[in-house]
Amino acid sequence: MSEKFVILFVCTGNTCRSPMAEGALKGLLEKQRPEKFEVVSAGTVGASGFPATKYAVEAARIWDADISKHQSQPLTGGLIDRADLIFGMTSGHVGEVLRLRREAADKTFLFKNFPDPKQSGEGVDDPIGQPLERYNETFLEIGEYLGKQLDKIVKRIDAKTNA
Repeated sequence: MSEKFVILFVCTGNTCRSPMAEGALKGLLEKQRPEKFEVVSAGTVGASGFPATKYAVEAARIWDADISKHQSQPLTGGLIDRADLIFGMTSGHVGEVLRLRREAADKTFLFKNFPDPKQSGEGVDDPIGQPLERYNETFLEIGEYLGKQLDKIVKRIDAKTNA
């Protein structure tokens, strides 16, 4: 079996959107492709070692995703290089990935556009500083798009890990 398929979610601070997406996708893929993937997240202006926000943890927990041990990390060229598939939560996040690694364009997508490679469009709004209800809405929005994208993500995992 080949090495694991690595999926990277990118947001701004790596304490809300990208950790929630990471937790949600891990839960979905554990049922379908256990041991064949790794999901990570990073922030474009994120510092290292900060936990997910309290409300991000709580919103994720409602849907059986545990992100309570999350530690933020900044986006780096090394993370981009290691990833097989990269999702930016906004077009600005996609732009930052491509600023660091122009050659990552073919594996980098605006989250809501996947698998369309168009880099502009609707992003996932940042719930930071808002009430729990907004975090719940954000988690549901992320989950809705992951549900639509899951088959395409699984096909990419299979293409790499069954090669």
